[in-house]
Amino acid sequence: MRSTRLSRRGFLKTSAAVTGAFAAPCIVPSRAFGANERIVLGHIGVGGQGTGNLNGFAGQKDVSVAAICDVDATRVAKAMKAAQGKGHMPVAFEDYRRLLERDDIDAVVVSTPDHWHALNTIDACAAGKDVFCEKPLTLTILEGRKMVNAAREHGRVVQTGSMQRSSKEFRTACELVRNGRIGKVHTVLVGINTPNHPGAPVPDSEPPAELDYEMWLGPAPERPYNKNRVHYNFRFFRDYSGGQMTNWGAHHLDIAQWGLGMDDSGPVKVEGAGTFHPQNWHEVTETCRVTHTYADGTKVLVGQGHKDIPNGTTFIGSEGKIHVNRGKLVVEPEEIAKQPLPDDAVRLYESNDHKRDFLDCIRSRRKPICDVEVGHRSATVCHLGNIAIDLGRPLTWNPETEEFADDDEANERRLTTYRSPWALKS
Repeated sequence: MRSTRLSRRGFLKTSAAVTGAFAAPCIVPSRAFGANERIVLGHIGVGGQGTGNLNGFAGQKDVSVAAICDVDATRVAKAMKAAQGKGHMPVAFEDYRRLLERDDIDAVVVSTPDHWHALNTIDACAAGKDVFCEKPLTLTILEGRKMVNAAREHGRVVQTGSMQRSSKEFRTACELVRNGRIGKVHTVLVGINTPNHPGAPVPDSEPPAELDYEMWLGPAPERPYNKNRVHYNFRFFRDYSGGQMTNWGAHHLDIAQWGLGMDDSGPVKVEGAGTFHPQNWHEVTETCRVTHTYADGTKVLVGQGHKDIPNGTTFIGSEGKIHVNRGKLVVEPEEIAKQPLPDDAVRLYESNDHKRDFLDCIRSRRKPICDVEVGHRSATVCHLGNIAIDLGRPLTWNPETEEFADDDEANERRLTTYRSPWALKS
């Protein structure tokens, strides 16, 4: 077995990300897989969520885990042990670009903090790899469009990790809505979690020896190391994440988009307000209310920390309502769900295993249940809410051009500035 020790090079080179405006209408053929041939995976990011993804994929009979990459040597060691426990013998990398140079790797699983998703995914597509990228897909709106362009240009399968689409209760709820069982939908309630951050700030310090903090930051602004800003806690700082709005919105707003048939579109107006931690030591909302208005007048109301908006997604129509959350489906009146849908009913993509769906699509070359365009559109709805809260005014959004109307300040927030030498190329 090769050594699992990470190097401490920590050097940075200009990203090779290339997207381009060309968007191919289909996914190009990959190499032909034999019936018993394994799909070779590399895992980029093996923290808590990343190790969970590693275990999920490593347990599939047709998968070989060939490589693991992380900037924290402690996490690499744990992930290596987990992979070896399932019969895999991966090689460890500190720089994801070295992993992408491996010609034997068919696809990568991206489980890095949000501010890395675009670079990891775009570079992987350019290297000819299919991608399973964790949700939320992006840190900013225009990153998502560049990711879609890269996937289409290079003919890659890209699955977003919004895995609720692969659970029966969510598919059932959305099929009932799409087939008019609750009449015309006029309101959707989306309840998201409140922050579960550490309770108090801590002083800055030197990064631990096992962490290449410079590489952890990557394209994000240079900041002193603080243990409350890294690993799980990254999601409470806007350099790296959109908070629970994007963390949980990428689940529950994604279901709202699915039920409304908006996978290639989004709202046209947004307004919102939020409250923040009284000590102001982190940068995301503690509570919020956001209203998204769609072109047909449908309102999607997002609530964080408000009892009148329950966690999950609630569709309210002229003839009933449906509330859905993990392991829970409540239909009012109950008769709506008891009557089977007719043969000519709208049927949604059926997946019962999000990771299995990705692997099957690598072989078939069809788009997965939560294709990169879908993930981008759902993440965009989340970002719109944060931008409206930040600016404190109603905004008008064009989902076709992906621009705000007559608002330069809002449009500037569609993309962040990457720290040199990192760059997204279009």
